[in-house]
Amino acid sequence: MNDSTADQTAPQGETTHFGYKQVPINEKHERVAEVFRSVATRYDLMNDMMSLGTHRLIKRFTIELSGLRRGQRVLDLAGGTGDLSMRFSPIVGKEGQVVLADINSAMLEVGRDRIVNRGLQSNITVAQSDAERLPFADNTFDCVCIAYGLRNVTRKVKALESIRRVLRPGGRLLVLEFSKPKNRIISKAYNAFSQLWPIAGKMIVGDGDSYRYLVESIRVHPDQETLLAMLDKAGFAETRFHNVLNGISAIHVGVKPWSPFGGQTAI
Repeated sequence: MNDSTADQTAPQGETTHFGYKQVPINEKHERVAEVFRSVATRYDLMNDMMSLGTHRLIKRFTIELSGLRRGQRVLDLAGGTGDLSMRFSPIVGKEGQVVLADINSAMLEVGRDRIVNRGLQSNITVAQSDAERLPFADNTFDCVCIAYGLRNVTRKVKALESIRRVLRPGGRLLVLEFSKPKNRIISKAYNAFSQLWPIAGKMIVGDGDSYRYLVESIRVHPDQETLLAMLDKAGFAETRFHNVLNGISAIHVGVKPWSPFGGQTAI
C-alpha cells in the first residue's frame, strides 16, 4: 500500500482540513505522508523537545490503561517509529503479538530499524496500513492503540469503525491525542509555547512547515467531548476520557461491546 493511498470514492469537490487549510479530500493522505517523510529520522528527538520529555510519562499511563496481559495481541496503529510497540512487547511476551502499523513507509522504516536494533522482532511485526481500511481479520486484537495519529486521519469515524471491527468483543481502544487544556492560563501558555515548534523544526529537522502543520492540526482537532461522541457513533461502549496535563493531551478509551448496546462515561 502506498503512502498516497486515498479514497477514490470521495465526491468531487469534497474538502477536509489540512491544518488551517481546506484541501480536496483525496489529497490529504499525500500531504500528511509528505509531512512525516520529512521528519521521520528526527521524529523522536522533536517529541522530547516539544513535550519537554513528558510524552514518555503520558505513554506509560496509556499503557497502564490498556490492561494487556501475556499472550494477547495489540495493534499499535499510526505507531510510526515504534516507541509504544517496544513498550508493549515485553507485556504480551513471546506468546503474544504486537503489530506496528502506519500508513507512512518512512516512519515504519525507522521503527523497524529500532525494533531490530533492540532485538524485539520476535513478537513485533510491521504492517503498512491505512487506518480507514485496516487489512486485518475481524476480532483479531485485544487492544488497539493510536497515539497522536487520529488527528491526521481524514475520516475519523470511518477509522474508528475499522478499529472496532478488528477488535475482539471486550477489546479496548486507546486514543492518545493532543486536546484542549481546561485552564485558560495553561491554554495561553501552551499556545505560546507551541508557536516555537516550527522554529525548532526548522533548526533541528530543517523543516518548519511540517511543524507548522502539526500546530494547526492540533488546533482544529476535536475537543474531548466531541471525540467522545465520535467513539460512541462508531459503536464503542464504556467510553470515557482521561485528561493529562490539564487537557493538553487526553486519552480516550472505548470497549468493543459484546452486544450492540453500550453506555458512556467521562472522567
